[in-house]
Amino acid sequence: MDYLTIVFVTASALRLAVPLIFAAMGGLYAEKSGVIDIGLEGKMLFGAFAAGACATAFGSSAAGLAGAIAAGILLALAQAFASIHLRGNQLVIGIAINIIASGLTAFLGIAWYQRGGQTPQLDTHERFLPIILPGADAISNVPIIGPLYAQIISGQTVFVYGAFLLAIITWLVIYRTRFGLRLQACGDKPEAVETAGVSVFVTRYIAFTINGALCGIGGAYFALVQGGAFYKDMTAGQGYMALAAVIFGNWRPGRVLAACLLFAFADAAQGRMQGAMIGDFAIPTQLIQALPYVLTLLLLAGIVGRAEGPLEAGRPYIKGER
Repeated sequence: MDYLTIVFVTASALRLAVPLIFAAMGGLYAEKSGVIDIGLEGKMLFGAFAAGACATAFGSSAAGLAGAIAAGILLALAQAFASIHLRGNQLVIGIAINIIASGLTAFLGIAWYQRGGQTPQLDTHERFLPIILPGADAISNVPIIGPLYAQIISGQTVFVYGAFLLAIITWLVIYRTRFGLRLQACGDKPEAVETAGVSVFVTRYIAFTINGALCGIGGAYFALVQGGAFYKDMTAGQGYMALAAVIFGNWRPGRVLAACLLFAFADAAQGRMQGAMIGDFAIPTQLIQALPYVLTLLLLAGIVGRAEGPLEAGRPYIKGER
């Protein structure tokens, strides 16, 4: 693999990592608070549909992004209410969120647009376009530095830069703020949080509000950048991969970011491997396309026994019971 190929694969991987990073960081907030979140896929999908619908209705990429955030928060708060107040099974509720989002987005897409569940194709002003940084074209032909700056650092959308900034902010919030300490305590010792006069329920609802907003942004990326419209089930399991990144990253923002990048590089590599040959044997396209998902399963199979998540994750908290 030559240098230019590595540059192009890296640039593609950064773009593919965006929805994973936003959803994984959202899942991190929810799980740090002590609630297992299987519903990342559904919230991303609902956010993608809202982004496509709102951008079409208002003719603005900003409206699409705002609609995605609102949709993600709405679904996250519904999930939080069922998990926190109704004390339902968190795994079942997360799966229900995914099923509802898949069915509802397809139904609304068909009912509103008569396009088989797809929203209308977005115009240029209704999408987020790549940002060309100063000097990118001028130095693009300079060996080594030129392609690195022009293809990887420049030419990305605001979502790419925002995803890496989000990882830094998440680390600071969780480990360097009072809210972050309370959040971690809610996941490990919720009774101690209540004793200190802080509401576990309120903290978890705040965590899910952040969770929904980030999942919505991750979903918006599919419609407003990658696809240029919403398509039925367009998230294609990325929410589950984001959850796998949270587990593989051992619920630590830096490691979660690294896991997202690893999965994205595998996805970018499979795109370059289409039509690859081993001698006279052509590797089936389906096998290559499955590479990111196979990698996810293999990594989880090796790490899940050693993963150390929040102690109270999955256990509904009842005030005064413990």
